[in-house]
Amino acid sequence: MRVVTTAQPLDVQPTPLALLLLGREADPKSERGVECPGDLPSPSDPDLVARARAAKEKLGDKVFILGHHYQRDEVIEFADVTGDSFKLARDAAAKPEAEYIVFCGVHFMAESADILTSDDQKVVLPDLAAGCSMADMATAEQVAECWDVLTEAGIADVTVPVSYMNSSADIKAFTGKHGGTICTSSNAKKALDWAFEHGEKVLFLPDQHLGRNTAVRDMGMSLDDCVIYNPHKPNGGLTADQLRDAKMILWRGHCSVHGRFSLDSVNDVRERIPGVNVLVHPECKHEVVAAADYVGSTEYIIKALEAAPAGSKWAIGTELNLVKRLANRFAPEGKEVVFLDRTVCFCSTMNRIDLPHLVWTLESLAEGNLVNQIRVDKETESFAKLALERMLALP
Repeated sequence: MRVVTTAQPLDVQPTPLALLLLGREADPKSERGVECPGDLPSPSDPDLVARARAAKEKLGDKVFILGHHYQRDEVIEFADVTGDSFKLARDAAAKPEAEYIVFCGVHFMAESADILTSDDQKVVLPDLAAGCSMADMATAEQVAECWDVLTEAGIADVTVPVSYMNSSADIKAFTGKHGGTICTSSNAKKALDWAFEHGEKVLFLPDQHLGRNTAVRDMGMSLDDCVIYNPHKPNGGLTADQLRDAKMILWRGHCSVHGRFSLDSVNDVRERIPGVNVLVHPECKHEVVAAADYVGSTEYIIKALEAAPAGSKWAIGTELNLVKRLANRFAPEGKEVVFLDRTVCFCSTMNRIDLPHLVWTLESLAEGNLVNQIRVDKETESFAKLALERMLALP
């Protein structure tokens, strides 16, 4: 065995990326890893609930708290409204009297709320490190380079960008600037129908699975009509002919939670629970969606369970906080609701918003200290709002 020694200790400096992954330092162009200023109350503090109530009561109508469906129960308890990201952003815009919009979700959601609310309102994210891995998979620089590739292939002028709501303000602005629209998981088909009325091809950002599932399952395209653009490979890993032949150019992005569900998960739950209904989110892989009984957005999932008959059995392929909440809600009605996968999985970044962060945020605001404000610059806001308005105009 060869042993290598060194007389001097190695001077190893952490890279900027390492610091981000450790939750230190800040990158204004990324949703990841920024320190939270101030001291958080201990998570074992027995007075947290009382403190949150007191701070919220002190703020009164000055604060409006939004809670995404994937948040912890301890946070949802203090939300004035709950919903998916776009619904919550619109709810915030409908409360112009609220000076502070506390968004219990992730970074791109707070950006959308800032875009849609008035200049007098201040959008706050309780933990700035609550980002979205999917949104981080498409940066403005990467998408601009992709558009250059499409231009060189001679297809940019017939390609319409469609970006999922789960994207950064920069990507929404790119979409608006290049004649495209935004979509949610509920209206993705309408958005694609609109896009194909205005062009021959679609560049779908940043979730490949929602784009593929909508095109193939809902619009009758084939898998061969879709190609995947990988921003980490030269020319996206595609030839000019492949780009010219494709109808759907799918960005290589995915949701870290929905992407974990597999065909084995579906087969396993059917074997364990005879007669189970498999209901999954369209961010799941195509083979999972194809094997499921029902497919739909978060709001669709909730409504499907509300309408389900007593005694029915459901395996849900979406984030665990929501599945647990639905299981508890519908158990008294005799409905059995289980998580699709045997291995539980929370959304790790969504889960960063906990009660200590919420208490710290509310108490800071109650004391007149504005913290963790999310602001989108005016030019980005203008083009992002243009793309959102195109979505709102969809039939």
